Amino acid sequence: MRHRMSLRARRELLVSTAPRYATASKSEKQKILDEFTASTGYHRKYAIRLLRHPGERTPRSPPQAERSRPKRRARRYTPEVQAALVIVWEAANRICSKRLVPFLPELMTALECHGHLCVSETTRQRLLSISPATVDRLLYEVRQTSRRGHSTTKPGSLLKGQVRVRTFADWDEDRPGFSEADLVAHCGTRTSGSYLNSLVVTDIATSWTECMALLYRDQDAVLRGVDEARERMPFPLLGLDTDNGSEFLNYALLEYCREEAITFTRSRPYRKNDQCYVEEKNGSIVRRWVGYDRYEGVQPCQILTALHEVLRLYVNFFQPSMKLISKQRQGSKVIKKYGVAQTPYQRVLASAHVAETSKQELREQYAQLDPVALQRELHRLQERLWRYAHVEVSPRKYRASAAQDLAVTLPASEESSRGGSGEGEIRNEPRMYRRTNKPRKPQVKRWWRTRVDPFTDVCGEIEQWLEQCPHLSASDLLSALQKKHPGRFPDNQLRTLQRRVKAWRVAQASRIENASETLDLYQLRADSGTYSPAIPVSVEQPVAVVVP
Repeated sequence: MRHRMSLRARRELLVSTAPRYATASKSEKQKILDEFTASTGYHRKYAIRLLRHPGERTPRSPPQAERSRPKRRARRYTPEVQAALVIVWEAANRICSKRLVPFLPELMTALECHGHLCVSETTRQRLLSISPATVDRLLYEVRQTSRRGHSTTKPGSLLKGQVRVRTFADWDEDRPGFSEADLVAHCGTRTSGSYLNSLVVTDIATSWTECMALLYRDQDAVLRGVDEARERMPFPLLGLDTDNGSEFLNYALLEYCREEAITFTRSRPYRKNDQCYVEEKNGSIVRRWVGYDRYEGVQPCQILTALHEVLRLYVNFFQPSMKLISKQRQGSKVIKKYGVAQTPYQRVLASAHVAETSKQELREQYAQLDPVALQRELHRLQERLWRYAHVEVSPRKYRASAAQDLAVTLPASEESSRGGSGEGEIRNEPRMYRRTNKPRKPQVKRWWRTRVDPFTDVCGEIEQWLEQCPHLSASDLLSALQKKHPGRFPDNQLRTLQRRVKAWRVAQASRIENASETLDLYQLRADSGTYSPAIPVSVEQPVAVVVP
């Protein structure tokens, strides 16, 4: 117990002990004080005060309303500072405080140069001296959350033995040019059918990122996208690291890397951390600006291409990022240290491995860019793209919806004969391919046909169906043809139809590339300080087609 005596007994003990304490020596006072605190349970400092002044009584604490409140210092970050911070934060695409604070001086200069920010000198100095924690407190109420998407990587096992594995710990190159590549699928909530994809290529040393829109997911489209990203980068491509998807692990990309002296490596299966650099860009760039909806067809691909054209300028010149310097584990706690946040443009200028001519071109381009105008253009293209987002249906009704698009329906007897489940679903057994160890003989590319094309007469119908519903697969088209022309198209002609569908899609992709080359979509106007397309993108209204 803290108090072993009653209050009256403690007061009597104080009255009898205080005179003896006042005349005692220092050593005697210590003994008296020890006995007094042991008997009363008082704190030592409080007991000294009572023994020195036994006649004084400790006043009670005044009521809460009567207590003198300490003076609060004047608010340093006023509403004017907070309003200016919101403008700068919105122009930086709402990045985190640790990335925003080191970039504030350069970003505020760009905004003031183009007339988007006008603050007093006091407000400017306070913004430049703000801390990341204060930024988080001032911007706490406007934070937003995000959601996740689906993974569409299919393993490609034929070339795994020829492509070396590289983990995240092996990335020790400080020289720009060693990049990671990945695909982001715009498939919505299901991965069946055909849909748009975004190829993301990010450099390890500088975080320079290039994004390309792909109409279809195949090795030819990926190869064209890698070659286009290589031409856009301000430094040569020296290394390329991908996942184990069949769109990357193929002979076309392997031969391309060998001819161009590019180091081609792959990550470990089911280890996304091996590609942590590009995986982070998938979420912070593509998912943040494009979203998780499903897009199909030529027109959305054109808008997505235009969106990536503006996005590469905004991200590489006005989006700072932090790089991990060291990581140390102490028990169950991991201590990470990051460097100062910099934009990819700043890292390219600071690199000694980039040519001076490339740096000068980037400086001239940066002087004409307006971050707010770029952001407005991104929002405008977002609104156009979101008009083409498809309403998702249940995956179990996909085959039935595909048949309704073509106004044909498979009979129940035909479904049961082909392995259907009675609800419009068809199960195709996967084919197994084997490769021998014998050396391949050089083959001449054949341009002639050895058999009569069975789909010559219905070529117009097939192209019309594909234009109306680009997501339809070759098996859907074959089922529709078998229904419309009974007994004419057997099941073993599926592979021939797949080649025809692929040729049509490659032609569509080439048409989009030719259109993007002839149209100079964007032109910097330094005299007016605006960023607008030189020729507006002609986008027709979406076709009223029921898409699963």
